[in-house]
Amino acid sequence: MKTKEQRNQEIEELQSEFSESPNALLLGFQGLKVEDDERLRRELRQANLKYRVVKNTLAVRASEGTAIAQVKDRFVGPTAVALSPNDPVTMAKILSKWAKDSPVFTFKAGIVEGRVIAVKDIEALSNLPSKEELISKIMFLINSSAQRLAVATSGVSRNLALVLEQIRAKKEAQGGDAPAGPEPSGA
Repeated sequence: MKTKEQRNQEIEELQSEFSESPNALLLGFQGLKVEDDERLRRELRQANLKYRVVKNTLAVRASEGTAIAQVKDRFVGPTAVALSPNDPVTMAKILSKWAKDSPVFTFKAGIVEGRVIAVKDIEALSNLPSKEELISKIMFLINSSAQRLAVATSGVSRNLALVLEQIRAKKEAQGGDAPAGPEPSGA
């Protein structure tokens, strides 16, 4: 049995984690095997996400003053909380995959950027591209536009050089004075 001091310390730690993460998913996991739980924790840790099983009474107290307080009524039965400080999409992708693969793994509530989302919207969230994918696509679009601009501007100067060369060749063929061009190398 934990002492009152230990419970208060755990509440403070939870409240700190809840405050730092505007994105959270509450999960039910009754019947999840230990080895599956360990694999899930490892996968979430690799994605820089936090995951912990919580004692409901402590979690409700820790949620006060945080975005998670909006769903404190969902802390019923075995509950785990997944937290992400900045990437709710990756968190939703990983956990949705687990929910599909394991019928004992269920969503209880979701919070994205401090706002409650419906449980059915978690699946939609998991189908969005991740932050890294979006940044990559934006950089590609910016880079491709810059490349097209460079090709277009180099094409203008190349075409101008070709036109000048054709004028010079035509004047030479007519026997007239050709405009001064570059001296042949090696002369």
